[in-house]
Amino acid sequence: MEMERFNITINGKEVSAVKGQTILEVALDNDIKIPNLCFHSDLKPSASCRLCVVSIEGRRGYHTSCSTLAEEGMVITTDNEEMSRLRKTNLELLFAQHRERCNDCIKSNDCRLLELAEDLKVNIARFKDRKENFPEMSFGPSIHFDSSKCIDCKNCVEVCKKQNVCFLTTRENGPFFQVCPSSDKGRDCVYCGQCVIHCPTGALQEVDSITKIEAVIKEGKKTVIFQIAPAVRTTIGEEFGMGYGVIATEKIAAGIRKLGVDRVFDVCAAADLVTMEEAQELIERITNKGVLPMFTSCCPGWVKFVEFYHPEMIPNLTTVRSPQILFGGLTKTFWAGKEGIDPNDIYVVSIMPCTAKKYEVVREEMKIDGNFPVDAVLTTHELACFMKKYDVDLSTIEPEALTPAWGDSSGAGVIYGASGGVTESALRTAVYKLTGQNPANIEFQEVRGLQESKEAVVNINGLSLRVAVVNGLDNAEKLIAKIKEDPTYYQYIEVMACPGGCIGGGGQPLPTDKKIRKLRAQGLYKIDTGKEKRFAHENPFVKDIYEKFFNDEHNVHKVCHTRYLKKDKENNF
Repeated sequence: MEMERFNITINGKEVSAVKGQTILEVALDNDIKIPNLCFHSDLKPSASCRLCVVSIEGRRGYHTSCSTLAEEGMVITTDNEEMSRLRKTNLELLFAQHRERCNDCIKSNDCRLLELAEDLKVNIARFKDRKENFPEMSFGPSIHFDSSKCIDCKNCVEVCKKQNVCFLTTRENGPFFQVCPSSDKGRDCVYCGQCVIHCPTGALQEVDSITKIEAVIKEGKKTVIFQIAPAVRTTIGEEFGMGYGVIATEKIAAGIRKLGVDRVFDVCAAADLVTMEEAQELIERITNKGVLPMFTSCCPGWVKFVEFYHPEMIPNLTTVRSPQILFGGLTKTFWAGKEGIDPNDIYVVSIMPCTAKKYEVVREEMKIDGNFPVDAVLTTHELACFMKKYDVDLSTIEPEALTPAWGDSSGAGVIYGASGGVTESALRTAVYKLTGQNPANIEFQEVRGLQESKEAVVNINGLSLRVAVVNGLDNAEKLIAKIKEDPTYYQYIEVMACPGGCIGGGGQPLPTDKKIRKLRAQGLYKIDTGKEKRFAHENPFVKDIYEKFFNDEHNVHKVCHTRYLKKDKENNF
């Protein structure tokens, strides 16, 4: 469908607009800078910060550009002396709510107030620390909320509502409204972290894991292993000014070694194993009339959503562990035995795009032989902060290869980081398992892209396999309703809690929006295209594990599979 276009004028420049766009969106598309804070393209505009005001010829007063629709023939001015004064006043009011601790932030785009203060020439030195009466709290092991840095823009509340979780809400606090967690027993955090990446002031961040990991490295008593997730390699470069979607795999390895850790493994190799096990489980469920449709379980935010909000759907979840947990389990079993190292002396750190992964690693259900497979999780953003602390700059560092102990991954393992990647990987191998041949068309375009919901029908030797791919938990809720109406319609469903999948995860760099997520995904598909091996079942590492370790069914079950349980409210305040 062709979009209706028209022209408007901004600061004397005629630019093209699309019907339905706001003035701010048109300006951003044309690289015209308008100061803004509360605006996020994923959310409906709230116009709460009032920094994005503009004047429109023929209309009285000033108008918030984030909430004013562009109209044909508009003539707009984005700055003048009075507007500048108004913005400064509004920014000062925001700083009056946001304490001076902002000055202590590492400048990694956590808080946009500092940047705005610099641009608008606002002196923030006079705003005093107002720590008293502003509680700090953590939601599980994943998300930390410092309410003293909150400016009540309510982005977090809106995105939590958009996720259909509704854990974050507001309550009256004198003349103001204060963001707070819900006391409703029917509402709990699923740790997706969308509140974190939609917060413009750093009031919501991941729970810090740098301090404890740093201590273990300095102590030097354990064998420390870092393992990096697929999506991290095309996102962390943003933290170092390298652009969006830039592939930085070998630079990450070099940077981690500068932190004092020699072994850097690739979780993508474990994603290949997950593909093998999921494809096999799906075939067995179809053949033996098991519970269908089968849900993926790589996303711990989605798993918690099922366990808390829809426990009746737990049997639909695949029992296969996520790549990070499976890889940690292999490290503390197969690799530990091979290297002659006591599993208790191994410390596994996962670099993940996701705040919910911090929750996943402390679940009792994940233990293998009494040990947690993964000991700690750093988000992409945290790893960047860790590196900056030690003056490690990925933009200039010389690349180094990942530790070859596990071999290489296939292209199918890399695309796990984008919505539809798990499904595409599983389909590539499922076709092979059912026919003995690789699919002629290796790229399943129907499940690619940033659409919130995607469907595909794959015909394999007379078997019609209908799959669905959704990202965003509100879309998952809609899909569950559809499944309850017709349980036989789908056979396989991939759900990721975050927009675009892991590339839009709660632990990724800021800013993030649809355009940025698209570039991140393109980077992953570029890696896949360049791989010699693009099927999980063709990965020599996979073949080696099945021959030497997974030839014992007991090892397969304890390392690759787990169980999921109904969850009660875990966050009580």
